Amino acid sequence: MHIKLPQKFEEKVTVWRHRLLPRTLFFRTMLLIFIPLIVVQVVSVVVFFDGSWSRMGRRLSENLVDEMNVIIHLKEDGMPLAEVQKMAAEGFQIDFRFYDASQGEKVKQRLQANPMVIAYLKEAMENAFAEDKWSILVDEKQDNSSDLIIFVEKESGVYQFICAKKKIFSTSIFMFVVWMVATSILLFLVSVLFLRIQVRAIADLAQTAENFGKGIDDDGFKPYGSSEVRKAGYAFVKMKERILRQIMERTQMLAGISHDLRTPLTRMKLTAAMMENSQDQKDFLADIDEMEKMLNGYLAFVRGEGDEPAICVDVNKLVRGIVSRFASQHIKIKFFAAENTVEIRAKEQALRRAVTNIVANASRYGKKIEVRVEQGTKEVRIIVDDNGPGIPQDKREAVFRAFYRIENSRNKETGGIGLGLAITKDIITAHGGHIVLEDGPLGGLRVVIKLPA
Repeated sequence: MHIKLPQKFEEKVTVWRHRLLPRTLFFRTMLLIFIPLIVVQVVSVVVFFDGSWSRMGRRLSENLVDEMNVIIHLKEDGMPLAEVQKMAAEGFQIDFRFYDASQGEKVKQRLQANPMVIAYLKEAMENAFAEDKWSILVDEKQDNSSDLIIFVEKESGVYQFICAKKKIFSTSIFMFVVWMVATSILLFLVSVLFLRIQVRAIADLAQTAENFGKGIDDDGFKPYGSSEVRKAGYAFVKMKERILRQIMERTQMLAGISHDLRTPLTRMKLTAAMMENSQDQKDFLADIDEMEKMLNGYLAFVRGEGDEPAICVDVNKLVRGIVSRFASQHIKIKFFAAENTVEIRAKEQALRRAVTNIVANASRYGKKIEVRVEQGTKEVRIIVDDNGPGIPQDKREAVFRAFYRIENSRNKETGGIGLGLAITKDIITAHGGHIVLEDGPLGGLRVVIKLPA
């Protein structure tokens, strides 16, 4: 179900979704695990602290205040100070001290020294000693322990109570939080390890499919991971086997056709050679040569370069070698190499053939050619500019079709049989790239070959 939103709002939501959401499957899945885990932790801690923590804190603080009230009443009822101190130490674990009115000023000065108010204890003190002055201090010790120092000022004097902080504070509560966070981290790490295995299976399948599209056959690939990923992997392996079988059957069939057609063409050549020298003989031989050229071009197109292994190719060196073959007095050709070494994994002979076809076309229709290699972050570009007549905008897609020719410039005398660009595009596509025709800065055509780096 999709809720229809206003177009502008939908566009903004789409933009922010693309900016905020991670792009990879691994991080998106981890986000689905991490967010609910954090929400559960926060809700658990809030509910726990709002319930158990606050209830326990209030009870402990109220118990401490009640004990202080008992001590104060015993002292005010006339019990000797030494007995009250002994009872407070043994019964309540409180160090009790009393200051008379003559020592009150010293205590008042101490009451002003950086008091730290503890919430639940402060509430209990306000309820029990609403008419008296009181203060709470915390004495931090070097052994990471701390004591509470509580002063209560009455008409008879100042009462001082020293006790351990644990009387109003339970460390087991924080241990519960620590254990809850630790187990969540452990579960998160287990999820990361498990998810990495599943994502790696998908990534390997995608990489194998991409390599196969580039003509790199990875025989070592074996599907693994979840049942759905393995099923997709086995489907890809079967599809690859069917494609390779069809290519092999097509190549074998065309090889047989080539053999069968070359035999009658050879006989026709012998027959033409025994004819008298005449214009008919020349036309007959020209037709035979054209038929052989068309046959060879068609076979080269359908056969491709499937048997050639992919290797590491220096693009600068490869293009420079092609350009040097076309340098002559009739053509002004320049080569601009990339600043750094550009190496890609490709079928060298196939790539050489594709670039040669482009430069050959440029040299056939132009007198000034510029060839350059540029390296991007994720791709390598081979750019060929010429000052020829170019190709009309409406025919730039059609020229990549097999046997298509622009009659006013690519005829039997000046051009081929219409397979050069078709073969080039087939090779570039097999390498995972694409080819684009544009208006060039020299006034003619610009051909841009983009290959993945």
